Amino acid sequence: MRQAISQAEFGAWVGVSEARVSQLMAEGVLTRGESGHEWLIAYCERMRDMAAGRASSELGGLDLVQERAALAREQRLGIAIKNAVARGEYAPISLLAEVLATASQSVSERFEQLPGLLRKVCPELQDTARDKLMSAIADARNQWVRATARLVSEAVSPPEDDEPEEGEAA
Repeated sequence: MRQAISQAEFGAWVGVSEARVSQLMAEGVLTRGESGHEWLIAYCERMRDMAAGRASSELGGLDLVQERAALAREQRLGIAIKNAVARGEYAPISLLAEVLATASQSVSERFEQLPGLLRKVCPELQDTARDKLMSAIADARNQWVRATARLVSEAVSPPEDDEPEEGEAA
């Protein structure tokens, strides 16, 4: 079995400070109690990983592989959005909100025309029955308008801590 060496000795072997050796131990690159040979192998492996872009030189630093993967993912999502727009499957939330508001207004106007239409189409319908029917329709319309307004409000105004990206779409 090979003999363990001090952090200062290992630092002198590889040309780093004792503090850096201590940091490597804290990062789990080197393990206390192992021999100088085992530390040298682990240190060289770490250096190869850093040179190949598989590891960062700092704890919590940028990892080139992860950064490239994140960039590739964002590029893939961007292309997917552009393709969806080109196919007509994707639109900005603001446009969808405008369309929903226009449709809601149109439906509401049609509901308001129902009393006159009922008088024409069903003249035998008693006034009390017509009033109850119109009251039920008005209640349903009002609930629908409130629900769609809430949906639009939630879609257009995200929570304060979740800032939307410019040009975000649904």
